[in-house]
Amino acid sequence: MTTWLVSGVRTPFAKVDGALRKLDSIGLSVPVAKAMTAQLPQGTRPDLVVWGTVAPNLGWSNIARELVIDAGIDPATPAYSTVLACSTSMVAVFEAAGMLRGDLSLALCGGVESMSRVQIGLKQGFSDWLRRFTQSRSFGERIDRISEFRWKDFGLHVPSVANRATGKSMGEHCEEMAKEWHIARADQDRIALMSHQRSVKAMTAGFFDDLVVPVEGMAKDGIPRADSSAEKLAGLKPAFDRTSGQGTITAGNASPLTDGAAAIWVANDAGVSRLPSNRPRARLADWEIAAVDIFHEGLLMAPAYAIPRLLARNGLTYDAIDLWEIHEAFAAQVLCNVAALESESFLRDKVGVHARLGKLPWDRFNPNGGSVAIGHPFGATGARILSQAVKELAAMGPGKRAVVSICADGGVGTVALLET
Repeated sequence: MTTWLVSGVRTPFAKVDGALRKLDSIGLSVPVAKAMTAQLPQGTRPDLVVWGTVAPNLGWSNIARELVIDAGIDPATPAYSTVLACSTSMVAVFEAAGMLRGDLSLALCGGVESMSRVQIGLKQGFSDWLRRFTQSRSFGERIDRISEFRWKDFGLHVPSVANRATGKSMGEHCEEMAKEWHIARADQDRIALMSHQRSVKAMTAGFFDDLVVPVEGMAKDGIPRADSSAEKLAGLKPAFDRTSGQGTITAGNASPLTDGAAAIWVANDAGVSRLPSNRPRARLADWEIAAVDIFHEGLLMAPAYAIPRLLARNGLTYDAIDLWEIHEAFAAQVLCNVAALESESFLRDKVGVHARLGKLPWDRFNPNGGSVAIGHPFGATGARILSQAVKELAAMGPGKRAVVSICADGGVGTVALLET
């Protein structure tokens, strides 16, 4: 059975505390879901909704179901949430693809992140004490609870973009990777500048017009900079390693904290017949998920394992891929993974792939910009990058292939192989 990906739509992406700051994750998701379901014949609905967000909210546990209700989708539509850090909405696609059978032929998949509305909670000890205090049934019980209060438990829990097990942020981990793989600052800035230049060019040419729906009076991404230059990027100070004198990752060559939502269709042959014939589509030919030991290897290196395994299984080399869409969490992360992918000893000794895969064709890399310029709402990036790749690949004509890769916190990576 053929699994089709049909390009979806997304909100414009905006920096945290920017133009989309008033909307929470549901508020960002609703206009996307409405625009998607408006593509269906009147009176019909998707058979399944899979949606995800990375930053949790105490107001709901299943954002997919809340989205169905608030977007006015038929409440008889099954919906569940998923999360895999930056790969959240890509893994939603993989999950939905495995569920298309019988009456399930069309799934609405996507994700969202409202970094402007991340909820601050109470420290666990204070939360435990407060819960027990409010459950007290008598004045005496409340006195007992007051006597149990400890000032050391008092305070707020402020979420941070850091790995729980290591205590380090993704930027700190990526600095370690850059040092290990000898990635120069100038090369990182080159990737960042290319990302901005290509995304600005694509916006000017109208490439994103049918991929983006207006929200809050915003119709285009707010992050790509037409005035970015090598000189400006070179003048920025390190953002994570500020003391050693060897820090290379800056605000200019890293993806910014971003608000946004994105969606994509997943369908079999029956499901794709329900969608507009003019929407770009591609076959999901194969996919791979990998993980690394984050205590002994770079946090964001899993794609360097997943990509070779995927290609070797399909008898393909790097040059056989016509389009490469690589998530740019950091320009350094991209370059570290490419260095590993082009190392025969790494592929042989660590990945277990003995085939000679060649060199990555940089002229086929992120032709319309990547996450450094466009932005990176954690839960939305998978659907954004897949939709973008589907449109790019479909325009190339039949017989073309794309690899779409995302690294994720926790040492996980997901990769999709698309074909026309």
